[in-house]
Amino acid sequence: MFKGGALRLLFMAQDLFEGEKVLAFDLETTGTSTNNDRIVQYALIGTLADGTAVNVEQIVKPPIRIPLEASNIHGIYNEDVRDKPALSEVAEELAELIDGAILVGHNVRSFDYAMLKTEFLRMGRLAPQPKAIMDTLELVRRLKLPRPHRLGAMCQRYGIRLEAAHTAAADAAATMLLFWRLSVEHAGAFRRPIPELERWIAHGDSAKDASELGRGLDDLVPVDSMGKVREDGEELVLAFGRHRGRYVREIQANDPSYIGWLLSPKGLDCPDTQARIKEHLRS
Repeated sequence: MFKGGALRLLFMAQDLFEGEKVLAFDLETTGTSTNNDRIVQYALIGTLADGTAVNVEQIVKPPIRIPLEASNIHGIYNEDVRDKPALSEVAEELAELIDGAILVGHNVRSFDYAMLKTEFLRMGRLAPQPKAIMDTLELVRRLKLPRPHRLGAMCQRYGIRLEAAHTAAADAAATMLLFWRLSVEHAGAFRRPIPELERWIAHGDSAKDASELGRGLDDLVPVDSMGKVREDGEELVLAFGRHRGRYVREIQANDPSYIGWLLSPKGLDCPDTQARIKEHLRS
């Protein structure tokens, strides 16, 4: 998959976080719903804190059938998982790797990690807790790079060979390389402590935490006539309710049922704003 110079670049990506466990994480699934779909394959690629290489790729048998349209994307069919372990059988190993790691991925906060948390909840287990999440999709948006922001498009732009795209290991490795390239090209932005870097990638300099953002909501441009949803750069922020001052993408990742309510007839009484939120979450 990644050999020679590309493999060396992969481990250079860890230089930014020397002494930390740094893992690129990617899933292949039965679909795109973090609530209803299931994990089919996961990959973790990077290094442990002592520099030991990690290269884990595992196919698991989901409790539901894999739709053909999903199989046609990632190449894993129902016959391929027949003799594979259930996720619950490998959950301990998976949790041990993710706990305390700096997790790197493309849309990893809103999709991969959100999906993982749901799966662990179904098992009656606490989800593993990474030390930080470095989401390259959030990062390219924060850096205001030209669209499209899909992983394949970003890899092409930066000369990263993405072989066997839509396999978990290939996507994870490519994401780590992309993160490293961006950290070199925009080195000044990365000179922050890990918690601050994570906050900046996810929320920008204008919102170090939700309480700070809450005090400045009136300064943000309202999306609707009531000012319940506001714009902060390319992000949307709620200005009411229990998630006041939080970004819509963050809420989707951590409390998707609230977004479901927000988009229902009982939520926001503004179809145009609801449509804007749906479009925002798809982008």
